[in-house]
Amino acid sequence: MSEETAKPATQQQDSPLADILVNVLAPVLILSKCSKDGESFYHLGPYIAMGLALSIPLIYGIWHFAKLKKINVFSAVGLANVLLTGLITIYLYSSDDPSHRTHAPLLFGIKEAIQPLILGSLFLFTHKKKSPLFNAFIYNEGIFDHGRINKKLKENDKVEEHKHLLWTSTLLFFGSFCLSAAMNLGLAWYFLHDLDPSAENWKELYNEDVGRITGWGFLVIGVPLLVVGGFILARLIKGLKTLTGLETEKILQAR
Repeated sequence: MSEETAKPATQQQDSPLADILVNVLAPVLILSKCSKDGESFYHLGPYIAMGLALSIPLIYGIWHFAKLKKINVFSAVGLANVLLTGLITIYLYSSDDPSHRTHAPLLFGIKEAIQPLILGSLFLFTHKKKSPLFNAFIYNEGIFDHGRINKKLKENDKVEEHKHLLWTSTLLFFGSFCLSAAMNLGLAWYFLHDLDPSAENWKELYNEDVGRITGWGFLVIGVPLLVVGGFILARLIKGLKTLTGLETEKILQAR
């Protein structure tokens, strides 16, 4: 039996493009384009549009788990975000009293801030576990030659310094999630704070704002992660070169 045949089907890789399409682009388009009532065939109304925008990532997440038989941490937090959005929307839709709707900016802001904080906290909580999330995300064996690095660390008696380097890198990465949380909170407040709770088409306007928050929120989380992640990667390589005496091409896996 060949090596390719022997690989189990569950080793299929996650598709970042599919995740973005289903969890970000589809909900944004539905909420921004389909929340009106009746003018065109795709105007589904605020209730159906919100339900559809929430159900697509939810169904995709369940299908993803059933197919790959594994939980993707980021997908799981995304699903929790979808469910929280649904609960907040049900709460806001449940009353026609305008004063009931004034809680929208605060509730949505807190919900948007919680998501990156949970993700960032997972990096801290798993730091001393057998498989730290930081290792899977940045310091992974697909990029770094762990065998060669660990051998040199032991020879140079730099194991403890190496642990400190990984811990400080993890703290920096957690800091990027905290920055995203603050930016998400501000983003939700910016889009929702001036939403007129007594407007006749309040639900339609609310859906459109939620779509904007979803789209911009992806950038607000993604951009700090990319910038800080690049800085951490460069810092990590520099620190490993100092601790091991190896050149960059020896630290990284051969391509």
